[in-house]
Amino acid sequence: MAKPIPMHEHAMENLRFIRDTMERARSFTAVPGWGGVAMGLTALAAAWIAARQPTVSGWFTVWLVEGLLALAIGVAAMARKARAEDQSLRSAAFRRFTLGLLPPVAAAAPLTWVLYFNGFPSIVPGMWLLLYGAGVVTGGTFSVRVVPIMGLCFMLWGVLALGFPLAWGNWFLAAGFGGIHIIFGLLIARKYGG
Repeated sequence: MAKPIPMHEHAMENLRFIRDTMERARSFTAVPGWGGVAMGLTALAAAWIAARQPTVSGWFTVWLVEGLLALAIGVAAMARKARAEDQSLRSAAFRRFTLGLLPPVAAAAPLTWVLYFNGFPSIVPGMWLLLYGAGVVTGGTFSVRVVPIMGLCFMLWGVLALGFPLAWGNWFLAAGFGGIHIIFGLLIARKYGG
């Protein structure tokens, strides 16, 4: 006959299960509104600088640097908002958000290389917007409702950009990474805090 489990051990096991279940169900609310606004403003500056580049490679370099800058701003703003809201960047909600966001965004790197060096640079702006939007939608399913809506806007804008020549790409990127980030950043900051 098995020895009975003491009541306090059984209660502790149930509490642990409840806590783990609640942690898994929790959404990631540290998506930074003001960080999105900052990312949008740097994208507008990048569009202005990129438009003055005499070569396509100079144009790409400006946007690649902007992508790295936006990544740094996003991570720093997210960490700051998470600290202010007492959320951990080690939480299951953050991991789910990140695992949803990263694969489509990471797919853009090799596709950029292939498209650029095989003579299809005009596809790159639409592809960037489309894949970034897909990442925001998938990551945003573990966040507040407005985040996946923002991702859908990026995706739709990216699909539209695919039909235009590279000369228009800069303005699609400015309106997408600049305008959409600023509009939704302000919405997130107003409704969900910083």
